[in-house]
Amino acid sequence: MEIFAARKTSPSVPGKHLETGRQSDQAEESRLGDSPVRGEEAAQNEVGAEVAKAAASLEAFHPARWVTSARALALSSHRPLIMGIINLTPDSFSDGGRLLSAREAAEEARRMEEIGVDLVDFGAESTRPGAEPVSAQEELHRLLPVLRAVAGRLTVPISVDTYKASVARVALAEGAEIVNDVSGGKWETGLWETVRDAGAGYVLVHSRGVPKTMQADAVYRDVVREVKEEMSVRLSQCREAGIPGERILCDVGFGFAKTEDQNWALLRELRVFAEMGRPLLVGVSRKSFLRRWAPVKDQDAASLAVEILASTKGAAVWRVHDVDGAVAARNVIAALQGGLP
Repeated sequence: MEIFAARKTSPSVPGKHLETGRQSDQAEESRLGDSPVRGEEAAQNEVGAEVAKAAASLEAFHPARWVTSARALALSSHRPLIMGIINLTPDSFSDGGRLLSAREAAEEARRMEEIGVDLVDFGAESTRPGAEPVSAQEELHRLLPVLRAVAGRLTVPISVDTYKASVARVALAEGAEIVNDVSGGKWETGLWETVRDAGAGYVLVHSRGVPKTMQADAVYRDVVREVKEEMSVRLSQCREAGIPGERILCDVGFGFAKTEDQNWALLRELRVFAEMGRPLLVGVSRKSFLRRWAPVKDQDAASLAVEILASTKGAAVWRVHDVDGAVAARNVIAALQGGLP
């Protein structure tokens, strides 16, 4: 961002440059008056105007709100929303099996809310590359006790990470407000209709294939262009199915049918996905493509660095495991930009 432009100069003319300098100084004094403080104020105002312009440009990435079945969530570049992850599976790539009882999961959700997360995302089936599918019955067996344990105890919106219409239907009836769908509506029929009928919020995630074999589909000539084209088609179809745009968030699907290099390419060019007209959610937390640069013990720090960078490129929501670090970073960003409540 260029704030101060260089003053243009003309070739020196003998005997003229001193007079020209005096005229320039007199004009400057006339503009600013006798006090040097006024000159400093003018410079500060110019800097402030440039900062405000940059902030307004970034704000344009974020349509004003994301509507769920129970509320409208404000979106702002000054304050990214934090979605805390709670896995209820024995085989998730990061923390599978850590919270297997409904009581433990409910307590963790309450802890997240107290820390300052904006949403909680419950997942009862692992969709990591290579994962085996589970039945809807098994998914509900894991999920339902937790939803009932947090009923009336959480004030933040509940999201369910599922691609199954039958699971989403029950979860939404039990108080969930959002469906986070890694399949982009492609793996099972009826999910979009379920979201539409409940008036729920929806996360449209890009992926190819199914978890068991999806990495075999990570073949692109131009990953940024192709992912954007595929997501744009699904977004249009999602709207045609009756889900209003204001209820949809988009997620480029880091790690889902993407190689390590393709994930980095998407991150570098994340800004172009904001052109689709809907806010972006980023789910990079503890993903394997970060391990080239950070050991496993430092994955949360690496994830946070990427999430902060993503916000400068249009991301409105971070989906995270390390809620403590994410909330602290978000609060600092908000304080620096005047976005704290």
